Amino acid sequence: MNLQNIITEYPNFPKKGILFRDISPILKNPAALSHVVDEFAKKFHTNDVDIFAGIESRGFPLACAMALRYNKGMIMIRKQGKLPGSTVKRSYNIEYGKATMEIQRNAVNKDQRVVICDDLLATGGTAKAAAELIEKLGGQVAGFAFIVELTDLQGIKKIEKYKCESLVRY
Repeated sequence: MNLQNIITEYPNFPKKGILFRDISPILKNPAALSHVVDEFAKKFHTNDVDIFAGIESRGFPLACAMALRYNKGMIMIRKQGKLPGSTVKRSYNIEYGKATMEIQRNAVNKDQRVVICDDLLATGGTAKAAAELIEKLGGQVAGFAFIVELTDLQGIKKIEKYKCESLVRY
């Protein structure tokens, strides 16, 4: 299945000069979503993963679908102020501004192996912040699963010490 034909492009979103690649059409297409999960299931062995983490917000459905396939749990890494209870936060730069992500303090157990899921890898700031949050809680990053990777932005360099899998590269 050619996922590139399903992904929709929006020029100048969220600001001028950005070409936004939207995976929403994959999420509403059961065959495409199943294909995505099947492809990642070939790349991450069930014995190497304890839990999946989704990065807000497009990483949530991917992490949830993966968790169901693997019969594992799913946790959320969210924008600041969106999670109840005690949290750990990390601020970082993204391709069009600054952001702060949080995770609940009780989301990850010590040495728990976490695959972090998101729709897209751009400059790598969000992914790196997510990994740092997991590790701050004592978890181990078992890898990253991205549907799309924007290779020109070289975000992979910020997380190259981890296993990184992407299905579509631009």
